[in-house]
Amino acid sequence: MQQRSFLSPPTEKPLDAIGRKAAPRFELGIKDLQSSALPLGHAAIRGAALPSADRISEGAGIPAGSGSLLVLSNGHGEDLIALRILEALHRLCPGLRLRVLPMVGTGATFTAAEQAGWIERVGPPAALPSGGFSNQSLRGLLADLSSGLALLSWRQWRCLRRERKRVDAVLAVGDLLPLLMAWGAGRPFGFVGTPKSDYTWRSGPGRSASDRYHRLKGSEWDPWEWLLMRSRRCRLVAMRDRITARGLQRHRVRAEAPGNPMMDGFRSTPVPAALERCRRILLLCGSRMPEALRNAERLLQALEGWPSPVPIALLMATGSQPEQQPLAALLTRLGYRPCPPPADALGASACWVNGVQLLLLGRGRFQDWASWAEVGLATAGTATEQLVGLGVPSLSLPGPGPQFTRAFATRQSRLLGGAVRSCRNAADLRQHLAALLESARLREELGRIGRQRMGPPGGSAALAQRIQQQLITDTERSPSARHGRDSGP
Repeated sequence: MQQRSFLSPPTEKPLDAIGRKAAPRFELGIKDLQSSALPLGHAAIRGAALPSADRISEGAGIPAGSGSLLVLSNGHGEDLIALRILEALHRLCPGLRLRVLPMVGTGATFTAAEQAGWIERVGPPAALPSGGFSNQSLRGLLADLSSGLALLSWRQWRCLRRERKRVDAVLAVGDLLPLLMAWGAGRPFGFVGTPKSDYTWRSGPGRSASDRYHRLKGSEWDPWEWLLMRSRRCRLVAMRDRITARGLQRHRVRAEAPGNPMMDGFRSTPVPAALERCRRILLLCGSRMPEALRNAERLLQALEGWPSPVPIALLMATGSQPEQQPLAALLTRLGYRPCPPPADALGASACWVNGVQLLLLGRGRFQDWASWAEVGLATAGTATEQLVGLGVPSLSLPGPGPQFTRAFATRQSRLLGGAVRSCRNAADLRQHLAALLESARLREELGRIGRQRMGPPGGSAALAQRIQQQLITDTERSPSARHGRDSGP
């Protein structure tokens, strides 16, 4: 019965006809004062190559009055989105001086751009035990607090107060915390709201307190967030989709949805000849240790002894973590044997075999491998959303966290309209994987829904134009705004 219901793909409803559904969580203030939960993962977004003449550290070629922008981002996924926007903005306004303050983690995403000289990274490093997911569990929050979360937030606030004297405008990427910090900086600011979408409470069944709460508000964003977005100094509010922007507009927030930067930078390439005879499954285990390694083990154990008349290619695309040595130890323990990759063109860093399963490891290969996959098995955030947005239906297997919990997976499934399905256990995952591999029609229908929910590429360039027109240009025209005299809440 479960398989038959999965074989019947969900039907996309018109936006004005889906307002009766709800979400799996109840937002209180403390959740939003931590890092965002949705846009996470290890998607490898490469920085655009920029000429050395653009190096801000050299101070050459910067026209007088070109201005400067400080970007606040509070999570790994937010860092990736911010980098995409900044790349497009740098191409549009090469004289604009750009600074970033990563509020969760060390901001390694910006390393290449910083080395190229067109971005300056500021602020204290923010490595926390939860990896920025203290909003997912009380245990994670307590661990972060014991490791100095309060002191870190205070140091970041002091850094922002110093930096505001050197910049003309602030751009916040994330949720309440960077939005609040940007408002408190006293400069004109913009906000790119990444983690929340009204799809999460308008899609799928739900009768919990959080469902009624969101339905009562008519938006997943909360009243205190509306107030900050309505500030006279807030020149830009950009949401990830139109339905969320529309919900905010009903509360007098000038929100828009110019595009989703998460879908930029991907390219579709033909399946290599070495993999044409294989069923192709992309594995995404996340990037935060030790959870990522545990997730990889659970996904691989679910595939143990999988019967198949043809070879199965498991494409495990990783980020900086987990590293190859612990993965090799895990694969050896699960019965995999190392072997040479079938072709150099695959770009695999290592190859392992176990029966009919051929497992390829590829650090930073997500962009190249995503279009080859027929199905995804995922315990990640941003990367899962990107994969589904490319039209590849996926299955998830929630674990103990701190990131990829059952609540997180359920919310992600609602966000993506069922194009990613949260499975209860390994047996459930195997059942639905068989259904997906057997039905090209089902894969196509779920892929269509995923593409619709995530939107087309081009969001970074559209946002860069909005920032240039509504935030940067306004501050250049207004002397009072440039010197922080634009008063008001």
